[in-house]
Amino acid sequence: MPLARTPAASAPVHYRVEPADLHARLFTVTLTVACPQAQQELSLPVWIPGSYLVREFARNLQRLDARQGRRAVALKQLDKHRWQATCRTNQPLVVTYEVCAYDNSVRTAWLDASRGFFNGTSMCLRVHGLEDAPHALEIARTAATDQWSVATGLPARDVDKAGFGLYVAADYDELVDCPVEMGTFWSGSFAAGGVPHRFVVAGAAPSFDGQRLLADAQKICETAIRFWHGKGSPPFSSYLFMLNAVQDGYGGLEHRNSTALICGRRDLPRNGEARTSDGYTTLLGLISHEYFHTWNVKRLRPAEFAHYDYGQENYTQLLWFFEGFTSYYDDLLLRRAGLIDDTTYLKLLAKATNQVLQTPGRTVQTVAQASFDAWVKYYRQDENTPNTTVSYYTKGSLVALCMDLTLRREGQTTLDDVMRALWKRCAGGPMTESDLRTVLLALAGRPFDTEIDQWVHSTGELPLAELLAAHGVALKPEQPQLAQRLGLRATETHSVQIKTVLRGGPAEMAGMAAGDEWLGLVIQGQGWRITRLEDVTFYAGSATQAVAVVARDGRLLHLPLVLPPAATDKAPPSAKRGRKAPATVPDTIGLTATDSPALARWLS
Repeated sequence: MPLARTPAASAPVHYRVEPADLHARLFTVTLTVACPQAQQELSLPVWIPGSYLVREFARNLQRLDARQGRRAVALKQLDKHRWQATCRTNQPLVVTYEVCAYDNSVRTAWLDASRGFFNGTSMCLRVHGLEDAPHALEIARTAATDQWSVATGLPARDVDKAGFGLYVAADYDELVDCPVEMGTFWSGSFAAGGVPHRFVVAGAAPSFDGQRLLADAQKICETAIRFWHGKGSPPFSSYLFMLNAVQDGYGGLEHRNSTALICGRRDLPRNGEARTSDGYTTLLGLISHEYFHTWNVKRLRPAEFAHYDYGQENYTQLLWFFEGFTSYYDDLLLRRAGLIDDTTYLKLLAKATNQVLQTPGRTVQTVAQASFDAWVKYYRQDENTPNTTVSYYTKGSLVALCMDLTLRREGQTTLDDVMRALWKRCAGGPMTESDLRTVLLALAGRPFDTEIDQWVHSTGELPLAELLAAHGVALKPEQPQLAQRLGLRATETHSVQIKTVLRGGPAEMAGMAAGDEWLGLVIQGQGWRITRLEDVTFYAGSATQAVAVVARDGRLLHLPLVLPPAATDKAPPSAKRGRKAPATVPDTIGLTATDSPALARWLS
């Protein structure tokens, strides 16, 4: 039945969400199923699309109760996230339950005295058999939330000026793809591509410059819409940005006509300040990234995601394309929107390149394998992650760079054209790797099978130096930081806490391990206390041998350490122990540009 013909009050599935206890952080949900099945199955998703980890949202549900009229209905739990109600089929089923909301991220649900937020995957039980039917969501006002407002991408049916009231969704997928923000947030709006866009910000400091954020976001949105549609219209009738500003945080999650973002409040633009801080540039890149996802992954998406299975992992080898190519375009569109200059863009590109080069796991796992293993590796990182896997975000962005620069050098087409052609070929819907190969063949005039096999399905190095040079950008070796030369990652407080030991580096050869506390250094019989890594250079001087004193499991260990040379022409860590060194780039690089028509065409 078309949504427009279905009265919201009589929607087959109706949820009433009430922020019941702000201090206990409890939402109360009342689910009404108009015509239940005799053995009605209900379930809560175990993951949220866009964040590839089984998060077990059902662990936050409590006090489930089912009734039909005054009659209690048996509610049998089938497994960790499914229940079955034994019902009469001629009477509505009403299920009530509480949701504990204490995750202040973009993925789950949060509630306190100043703010509420939730995703439907954390809140709304799925009614099996009615997933494709219209759903209604009622957001209830309470005395404690009388001064709050509501923002969501769901179509409103009957709401008050603050946004409390009734919303509708065509089906369960739309319902859970439109998160809800509640509180006393800042709100502003603009138009892009002829479509209204709204920005709400929670937790901002009084110095926040909302008008600058709106102006910059508008440039990003207009640039992205032109990228995909030229002078055409985007595939949505409105768009909502929900930004939660916190003391320290970063992240985002894309949705069909909205995005949930989190940032450090010091990264927001400030009144009276014209400069663009590094933190604000990072925030603009996040906004660009999540907005680009509105096309690339929410609509143009892996064929394996054509229909989400909310009960288990959904595997694909294509996250290098959907996340990686989006990561390539997020900063590039900032440059094309005029929000950063060439120098800043190349610094961001160099940062991404170094992140890949300084990850030993790039020689162990292909970026396609990293995509498939996201559920157990990328989203379950530990001290050994850099040694065993590579980020499909960062390496995927470099694959996109190499593909774009190769296409531009050959002069037949660009990656921009390829993305738009994929959108048309797949009708803004599911796609496969073979679709990409077919489009590349048609537009470039030759197959790209060799490049895809080498860049995506092998662990070989990418031809960055050659391709960048053809566009007026030179790679220059730079002095690696001491941590990189030692082959470790650490935090520094009153001592050096080792978090990761990188494969093949001096730290690993000395026998250091994640979790060690590096306390001191013995040089030629003299012992020195160290509290920062730079103390190593200070006390070692020109020495090449030392003994590192570390604490592990209550014991003090003395580990022989070969101190790394400071010269930039040393062999990179991957070259030790017989491993093949990168053939085209050093392990730490910077990028410099010369005036070049090819560079101007690429970045404009």
